[in-house]
Amino acid sequence: MIEDDLELAQIITDYLAAFDMEVTNIDSPYQGLSTLRVEKDYELLILDLTLPEIDGLELIPKIREISNIPIIISSARDDILDKVMGLERGADDYLPKPYNPRELSARIKSILKRTQASTIQEKKEKKIFELRVDDLQIYFKDELLNLTLAEFDILRLLVQRNNGVVSREDFIYDSVHIEDESSLKNIDVMISRIRNKISAVDSEKTYIKSVRGIGYQLII
Repeated sequence: MIEDDLELAQIITDYLAAFDMEVTNIDSPYQGLSTLRVEKDYELLILDLTLPEIDGLELIPKIREISNIPIIISSARDDILDKVMGLERGADDYLPKPYNPRELSARIKSILKRTQASTIQEKKEKKIFELRVDDLQIYFKDELLNLTLAEFDILRLLVQRNNGVVSREDFIYDSVHIEDESSLKNIDVMISRIRNKISAVDSEKTYIKSVRGIGYQLII
């Protein structure tokens, strides 16, 4: 939890402890961000918006750069614009203060149930492709693929879309290591290189399918 009201933080901590939920509170947003970079075991973040050093709405995109941790905004600011911006920037829920801690507990359980189910499904769907985002590595059938950064971005997006179709434009705009000025033809060239690297491990099947007029789809 990132909350600078220490009295409220203690109330929430004590209440959630009764439901076997262990809470670590940090009252500095930058310290919280630093902690998320180092500690990977947190399951959910409760985030205040009115914080010292940086506003919570500005903090959310910074969190999303390093973590997919579910975020519940806990804020006394009831402006609908704050709520919309918070959700658009990557928060999962918005709980206006004051609220009953029981409601917070229920929302935490609901989000964790949903995200844990999603994680189980992802693991089932990624038995063939193992994605290690922190190390910028993708393993195919336990073999490390020797990918460029741009190729990693492309294959990562295909894996994360869970057999969904990815347009050529999405590869450009949703990738960190591909320049916005890249042509759609460049995407086709990089897809061809990725196919060759996958084929070097398993040539029995074409895992990346062309979807005419749209883009590509990973078939697992």
